[in-house]
Amino acid sequence: MTLITLVRHGQTDWNLARRIQGSTDIPLNDTGRRQAREAAAELAIPDPVLLVSSDLSRAEETARIIGEARSWGGPQTFAALRERNYGVAEGMTDTELVTRFGSWHTAEIPEAEPREQVAERALRALLEIAEGVDAETHVVAVSHGGVIGSLLRHLTGEPLPGLRIANGSAHTLRIQGGVALVHEPHLLPVG
Repeated sequence: MTLITLVRHGQTDWNLARRIQGSTDIPLNDTGRRQAREAAAELAIPDPVLLVSSDLSRAEETARIIGEARSWGGPQTFAALRERNYGVAEGMTDTELVTRFGSWHTAEIPEAEPREQVAERALRALLEIAEGVDAETHVVAVSHGGVIGSLLRHLTGEPLPGLRIANGSAHTLRIQGGVALVHEPHLLPVG
């Protein structure tokens, strides 16, 4: 059995403005760096740890901050852990998206990567990462809200509307026999 703790990257200026980042590479802001340090302090994970992240700078920097704080070293980056491509909606605010395309959870956005495809690519990557480590090694994977939400929807069969995955939050999966299960979700209500 391998445990994988998914951590959402810290805040960016686009998060603050409620802009859809998707695969656009937006860096952390100072609040995001503080959230990364706080996440590092809250992760009660014993060594050995393999630290990985999305290849987008906001996730990689969050992982680097966590790795330095916990003496885990720098992350290995994986493009398969990057945020969903939101197509023409990237750069829009959440209000603009809803006005133009309808409900956030059911919107058909032109050129956007389907949520199920996001879950499948990220899950494949996580299963491959888990296959490459000892059972005692805990994997910490820094990724994005859309990726984590897509994975949780895929693994639980639950739609998760009305819940959000906060910057710096952690969600643990258990990989056993090549199957991923939600081990410890920490979902926060919108508010």
